[in-house]
Amino acid sequence: MSDAPSPAITVDIGDDHVATVEICRPPNNFFSMEVIGGIADALHELDANPHARSAILVAQGKHFCAGADFGGSAGGRSYTTEELYAAAVRIFRAETPFVAAIQGAAIGGGLGLALAADFRVITPEARMSANFARLGFHQGFGLSVTLPRLVGEQKAAELLYTGRRIKGEEAAAIGLADRIVPTEMLRSSAHELAVEIARSAPLAVRSIRQTLRGDLADRVQAATSHELIEQTRLQKTADFAEGTRAMGERRLPDFTGN
Repeated sequence: MSDAPSPAITVDIGDDHVATVEICRPPNNFFSMEVIGGIADALHELDANPHARSAILVAQGKHFCAGADFGGSAGGRSYTTEELYAAAVRIFRAETPFVAAIQGAAIGGGLGLALAADFRVITPEARMSANFARLGFHQGFGLSVTLPRLVGEQKAAELLYTGRRIKGEEAAAIGLADRIVPTEMLRSSAHELAVEIARSAPLAVRSIRQTLRGDLADRVQAATSHELIEQTRLQKTADFAEGTRAMGERRLPDFTGN
């Protein structure tokens, strides 16, 4: 059974009670309201479908999600960051457990999207980065909550202060990923984990998930409100202009603290 909540997202529900939610904006799968809102819509539709007991979130192309498109080439309708974060909170409020299959880049907000999942399966060549400080920016998409929740306060601070990229093996070692597999096995491995979840009693899984996640969605909502204020402030700085310019020119930025 298949459905399409957004042109950027496809959904297919198998006979094994596992839904495949696929991002269809290759090769980078940059952020847009079509992507983030489409994922939120898809998950909430799965919540209401008794045939769907778990899901995998996959992406076409080279990268899982390369984050925001500061170059403006991703297209799609214009949107505010506030709208985007409201859609992100809806992802966290969904009840269907899902596994993210991560190839290529999960950068910036793309990392935030990956951390919204219950589990992450990654390839050795994949790379993750909370690169906001390298852009003269503040982290977003609830990473203020989700990153330390997985790796601890100290490691989260290191990753946020430096913005450095880590590959699959390190991501698995520090808790950002749950399984690391060869690229050709990525989707099948994520699917196998989702099948294991779907074989458990669905009401029990949702109950356990709610107990373990607790008020996570509320904390993410509060975090995104603060993140948005800081991002708006820092977007007006010369350092942000330099950071985004340097990224586009593929060079190290020369920050001045202004």
